[in-house]
Amino acid sequence: MPKESKEQQDIIHDVMHEFKEGELKSRSGQKVTNPKQAIAIGLHEAGASKYESKAENKRHLQHTREKKEK
Repeated sequence: MPKESKEQQDIIHDVMHEFKEGELKSRSGQKVTNPKQAIAIGLHEAGASKYESKAENKRHLQHTREKKEK
């Protein structure tokens, strides 16, 4: 897996913190209880998923940046 940037590491850290606090929810609105699912959500939001194209990862990272600015 490629090395994530500092910004991506921060996003993943924030998502895992939400998971540990019990605040992380999936798309359907249910609470996430599986740590592997939390990691997948973090990588997806950070644009660091190895299962998506570079364009999709870039779009997800940009969306997360905009969401954090609000």
